[in-house]
Amino acid sequence: MKWSAANIPDQSGRIIIITGANSGIGFWMAKYLAQKGARIIMACRSEKRAQTAKEKIIKQQSDAKIEIEILDLSSLKSVKEFSEKVHQKHDRLDILINNAGVMMTPKWQTEDGFEYQIGINHLGHFALTNQLLSLLEKTENSRVVSLSSMAHKSGKINLGDLNWKDKKYNRWKVYAQSKLANLMFAIELDRKLQARNSKTRSLAAHPGMSRTKLGRYFLFGNFVFTFTQTPKKGALPALRAATDSEATQHPYWGPRGIMEAAGYPKKATIKKKAKDQNVANQFWKESENLTKTTFPEASGSSKIGAEE
Repeated sequence: MKWSAANIPDQSGRIIIITGANSGIGFWMAKYLAQKGARIIMACRSEKRAQTAKEKIIKQQSDAKIEIEILDLSSLKSVKEFSEKVHQKHDRLDILINNAGVMMTPKWQTEDGFEYQIGINHLGHFALTNQLLSLLEKTENSRVVSLSSMAHKSGKINLGDLNWKDKKYNRWKVYAQSKLANLMFAIELDRKLQARNSKTRSLAAHPGMSRTKLGRYFLFGNFVFTFTQTPKKGALPALRAATDSEATQHPYWGPRGIMEAAGYPKKATIKKKAKDQNVANQFWKESENLTKTTFPEASGSSKIGAEE
């Protein structure tokens, strides 16, 4: 089956948050879901870029329902402020797509002192999800979709030095760790949700090798067009994970082509280490300690998952 945007079911009345929705695959997710009637919350760091993206969508679809909210995933303060706004403005949340990310950056730190790639790709989204989970669980058939990567296969969770303070900085290894973190988080979150019979599900997806700004550091020459795909097609695995009624049968979705680099979405390969529950438990606790957020105890809680 060649699952495409045409297979996305009607999303009328649904509220969907997409982080990093102003460009790349995030933009196409927003565009396709808006076309299906969803109310999209574009959670972006730059209001200017988000506004430009919103205008592009509305130019082709005048009735598109799109909101812009500022979210800087490198700042736990910004994550908390964003989450509080969502709780104040909305009484439901159907889908949260943790899409925004950085790749192979220099050795930078976030506002909170985290290594930049793990800080934005994982810790920011970890805090965001915990703080929005009570709203998700109040909503029938809600989902969280986290974006991982083929790079998770070479990743390793360095529990003793998650922020790479004591190691020589290696951009690729640090990026791979963050993408393994995304997949491990998605799987562990779903396990926790199912353990308490929650109707909210957590899945993960990866876009294969998509021609976005994220990959500008290593994609070059004819390789780009031979083994990669457009952001438009790269958005499909996450869209399937978010909307296909049968997607919950498998935790991870990606392209079906050679090495899962390109193609229509299918069940993606998961390395055994991503399902290591012992490491996942330790990593979850460390993520809670670093972000000062916790997994909400009950779906009816009025708290937003942040420790005071």
